[in-house]
Amino acid sequence: MGENQTMVTEFLLLGFLLGPRIQMLLFGLFSLFYAFTLLGNGTILGLISLDFRLHTPMYFFLSHLAVVDIAYACNTVPQMLVNLLHPAKPISFAGCMMQTFLCLSFGHSECLLLVVMSYDRYVAICHPLRYSVIMTWRVCITLAVTSWTCGSLLALVHVVLILRLPFCGPHEINHFFCEILSVLRLACADTWLNQVVIFAGCVFFLVGPPSLVLVSCSRILEAILRIQSGEGRRKAFSTCSSHLCVVGLFFGSAIIMYMAPKSHHPEEQQKVFFLFYSFFNPTLNPLIYSLRNAEVKGALRRALCKESHS
Repeated sequence: MGENQTMVTEFLLLGFLLGPRIQMLLFGLFSLFYAFTLLGNGTILGLISLDFRLHTPMYFFLSHLAVVDIAYACNTVPQMLVNLLHPAKPISFAGCMMQTFLCLSFGHSECLLLVVMSYDRYVAICHPLRYSVIMTWRVCITLAVTSWTCGSLLALVHVVLILRLPFCGPHEINHFFCEILSVLRLACADTWLNQVVIFAGCVFFLVGPPSLVLVSCSRILEAILRIQSGEGRRKAFSTCSSHLCVVGLFFGSAIIMYMAPKSHHPEEQQKVFFLFYSFFNPTLNPLIYSLRNAEVKGALRRALCKESHS
C-alpha cells in the first residue's frame, strides 16, 4: 500500500462516457456556455468598476460573486472541454489536488457571499436610515475578506485530509474534474474522518447559510409590505426576488448533490448536478441580476451610449 501510494503521479479523468458525436455536440454547447459565463460576469465587473453609481456595498458584493463565478468556471470547465475532445485525459496528482482545493474554496466562498448579500439587503430595506452607518466600506471589506478566508481554510482542511490517504489504483476518476467525493472513492484506506468533515461542512455551509437567508428574507418581506410607496415596494421586491433566485439555484443543487441519499443519484447523475455549478449558475447569475435590476440596465445603457458617441 505504501509503495502504491508513492507511485501515484496522476489520475485519469473519465469525463462523460458517451459516444464521439455526442461528445462533440457537448463540446460546442459547453464552450458556448463557458463563453457566456465569462462575458456575462465580465460585463458585470466592468459596469461596476466604470459606473460610479454602482459603487455601493450591494454591487461591491455582486462583483465578488462575479469573480467567484468566473474563477469556478475557469477551474473546472477547460479541463472538461479537453476531456470531451480527448477522452480519459490524465491529470497530475498535484494538479488534481489543486483543482479540488480551488473548487471547494470557491464553492464555500460563494455560500458565504450569498449570506452577506442577504444581510446587506436586510439592512438596506429594514433599516434604511442606518444603512450608511452599518454598512461602511470597512465592514464590507471585512465581510468579503472573511468569506474568502473561511472558504479557503475549510478547503485546505479537506485537501490535507486527502493527502494523508493512500491510493492503490485503478486511478480512474469517474468525473469531469477532481471532485472530492469521486477522489475519495479511489482511496484504499478508511475515509471516515474525511466523511465526517464533509458532513460537518455540509451542515455549516448548506444548512446554516440558507437558514440565515430565509430569516433575512422573511424580515425583508415584512418590511416590503409596510412600504407605502408603490415604486419603492416594487424596487425592493425586484432586488430581493433576484437574490432569492440565485440562492435557490445554488443551494438547491448543492443540497441535492451532497445531502440527498446517494441511491437517488448515481455517479452519472452527479455529473449533471455539477454542471449547475460549472455552467448554469455562473451563466444565469449575471442574467438574473441584470435583467431584474434597473440600475445595472441603466449602467449598461450609459456605457453603450458613451461608446457610440465616442
